[in-house]
Amino acid sequence: MKAEIITVGTEILLGDIVNTNSQYLAKELAIHGIEVYYQNTVGDNEKRLMQAFEESLKRSDIVITTGGLGPTNDDITKEVACKYFNQELKLHQPSLNKIKNYFKKLNIELSENNKKQAYFPDEAIILENNNGTAPGAILRKDNKIIIILPGPPREMKAMFEESVKLYLQKLTDSVLVSKTLRTFGIGESLLEEKVIDIINAQSNPTIAPYAKESEAILRITAKAKNEKEANNLINPVIDEIKNRVGEFIYGEGNTSLEEEVAKIVVDKNMTIAVAESCTGGLVSSSLINYPGISSVFMEGCVTYSNEAKISRLGVKKETLDKYGAVSKETAKEMAEGIAKNFNTNIGLSTTGIAGPEGGSDEKPVGLVYIGIYINGKTTVKKFVFSGDRQCIRVKATKTIINELRLKL
Repeated sequence: MKAEIITVGTEILLGDIVNTNSQYLAKELAIHGIEVYYQNTVGDNEKRLMQAFEESLKRSDIVITTGGLGPTNDDITKEVACKYFNQELKLHQPSLNKIKNYFKKLNIELSENNKKQAYFPDEAIILENNNGTAPGAILRKDNKIIIILPGPPREMKAMFEESVKLYLQKLTDSVLVSKTLRTFGIGESLLEEKVIDIINAQSNPTIAPYAKESEAILRITAKAKNEKEANNLINPVIDEIKNRVGEFIYGEGNTSLEEEVAKIVVDKNMTIAVAESCTGGLVSSSLINYPGISSVFMEGCVTYSNEAKISRLGVKKETLDKYGAVSKETAKEMAEGIAKNFNTNIGLSTTGIAGPEGGSDEKPVGLVYIGIYINGKTTVKKFVFSGDRQCIRVKATKTIINELRLKL
């Protein structure tokens, strides 16, 4: 079974509103084994919306819309959908009563145009809105279905969870289950190369690599009668992928590199302090996003100037004079100094040139040294990152956190 998603609203086309509804619905439809090949956004225009319905329902069995169910004249989704199916709108008294009660609780007088939201064809399955005034509906004709949902994500998601899920479950006899492997330190192209024979050999499950924020991700998706059968198809594939690129895999599912590393530090009960120059606090802020990190995170210092490195971390003036602030020697003393000053098991340091100015042939923009001290042993690594100032800082942050993961 195929479905398409149409989000309705000129404000989406203008970029005034971020379209999160399509993302949510696409994921939910996949879970129910319903394939989505097309998504569309249409402004508040009857002719173009009618054309979108015609094109979508030629290709697919179901169209789900969000938006355009309000009380004003430009809210036309329901009206156009009914016109497409040639179904007559009539006052639905229970919906009107609920709308009246909604306004009464807010001590607001019901306006005449709000009554527009209570009109539906007799053939419709009406979906109650427990978080707003606009009911949704399921319209059906000749084995084609239009499901109209409100635009505000809070209302749309609740209506889908409360009403639409059960309806969709009755239409399908399969589920789609996806598992995600998250990697760092290997590019998307190289990752694909390492597992290309697995990708080419699979039809169910399917394997899709893609890149996101300096990471490479593999999504393994299986279609089966139920979740257990789908997992039985997916798990052997994951095992084989781990055999090949396991050292780059930091986590599975909805997680982040920072979350996984912070969890390791907390679970091992290892105290940590961070000294940052070029990353300007990004390393500390990434780690402290993890709940419970306060039990082990002792200090985060942004020591941008040489004076701060000397006074806060104990970096030797001689080291700075001889090797410079951006050097392996300085990174080493920074990591050791922050750990010593706050008596921690772990000390992290970053120092580099984020640009856009300040680089040279010897020390180009993007050069970053990271230092990691763990229980008496210090290692320093040199990296040269590409990109603008913010990109270099983010890459340096993720890299030092990943290096800590590998050592722990």
